[in-house]
Amino acid sequence: MVFVLAGTLIFSSCKKTTIIEYNEAEFGSGGGGTTVPNPATGFTKPVVEVENGSITTNTKWTKDKIYRLNGFVRVGRDPKNKAGLAAVEGVTLEIEAGTVIIGDRESKGTLVVQRGNKLIAEGTASQPIIFTSERAAGLREPGDWGGVVLCGKATNNQAGGEAELEGAYEGWHGGTSDADNSGILKYVRIDYAGTPINPNQEVNSLTMGSVGSGTVIDYVQCSYGLDDAFEWFGGTVNAKHLIAYRGLDDDFDVDFGFRGTVQFAVGIRDANSADQSGSNGFEVDNDGTGSSVSPYTSPQFSNVTLIGPKKDRNKTISTQFQNAMHLRRNNKIKIYNSVFTAYPNGLFIDGSTTLANAANGELVLKNNVLAGVDGWGANGYGTGGTTTFPNPIGVETKSTGNVGAQAIEVWFKTASFANETYAKWQDLGIDGSIFDLGSTPKFTLNTGSILLAGASFTGLTGFDVVSHRGAFGTTDWTAGWANFTPQTNAY
Repeated sequence: MVFVLAGTLIFSSCKKTTIIEYNEAEFGSGGGGTTVPNPATGFTKPVVEVENGSITTNTKWTKDKIYRLNGFVRVGRDPKNKAGLAAVEGVTLEIEAGTVIIGDRESKGTLVVQRGNKLIAEGTASQPIIFTSERAAGLREPGDWGGVVLCGKATNNQAGGEAELEGAYEGWHGGTSDADNSGILKYVRIDYAGTPINPNQEVNSLTMGSVGSGTVIDYVQCSYGLDDAFEWFGGTVNAKHLIAYRGLDDDFDVDFGFRGTVQFAVGIRDANSADQSGSNGFEVDNDGTGSSVSPYTSPQFSNVTLIGPKKDRNKTISTQFQNAMHLRRNNKIKIYNSVFTAYPNGLFIDGSTTLANAANGELVLKNNVLAGVDGWGANGYGTGGTTTFPNPIGVETKSTGNVGAQAIEVWFKTASFANETYAKWQDLGIDGSIFDLGSTPKFTLNTGSILLAGASFTGLTGFDVVSHRGAFGTTDWTAGWANFTPQTNAY
């Protein structure tokens, strides 16, 4: 039956998710499926159809082909799989530098690396690996396909130490190995991901479920996703050089006890694209109810630049935009040496337990800069919000109560914290092109920028020591591999 079905696929012009299992014995070592040139789509290379199901042996995808994900393509098989099949671990999917992977729109193509297996997607600055929509240039939309999902065996704070990712697509994650290794993502772009699995349950562009510190996440760009760009559900993985570009929901969403270290990250928003749930730069929770369960969500972030949607006072933005940082539900995040601007609100510390964590020195903000927009209201934050998210007057800092005995604005400006606020982003020496659609932003700071100095790493570990605040100084680490006009690319 397997060989008959394979033959049918070779000579058929349609692609359906019909093969549940494949391995080298069935389809050879090229990664599974059929290789069919498809000039009607404008692809310049043969398209390999990768069918729904589990990759059960080591597989390599090469840059001389384009690989289309049909349905949920899984690396290995989790013990909790709903079909009751035997678990498969120790499988590695390797993707050669320069390879393009597309997701089938109809079947919600998604790549899921199950626990105990690895994805080695190591591109280069000149040959990044690209995950993107199957649609032609000019027709791509957020949510055209699923996204990349890494599931690991590190700890989280969910009952029993295990959880299934939202959407119930068998993205089980969690275990006891904080040093777990799910592979490498380096010089990787993920565009137009975020397909809805259920109403209000989309796949993120890059989802990390209990991913361990043995995993490498470095130089990854997520653009035009329909949900969050990057989301961590527990785990201990560290990351550097992240780009969240014009996604719909949050840039960096942190939950379920994530405790990794992240440095050099930038988020840029589209003025007209925000989610009905409210869009933030950071959205951070200990868990969905804000319970006091450990391990706490307590990552360290440094050298982050979050650019909101409001370039100038006349720019119309979606009323669903909220905060550069929404820190809520009993989390203990620590953010250093970072820059936030052009959101209706800068910092929002939400909830009594979160405020108590700040008062106890467990939620930390140091050497950060908040800036408003020139002439936007009396304070640079103007007016905005909706009935659902009432923000009659935007503010630099707000909260649902005091931090200990201090008002939020007094706490934030504690002298030893060295945080600063400015009325407008132009005071920072940021180049205005960073807001603009259709061109490559100038990320490096302008001559004389106050952000070129002022960073401090005293008492910190796990970070590269630099002098600049924000994601960039005088070096543009996006050069060569990142792309800010993916709608026009031909593959």
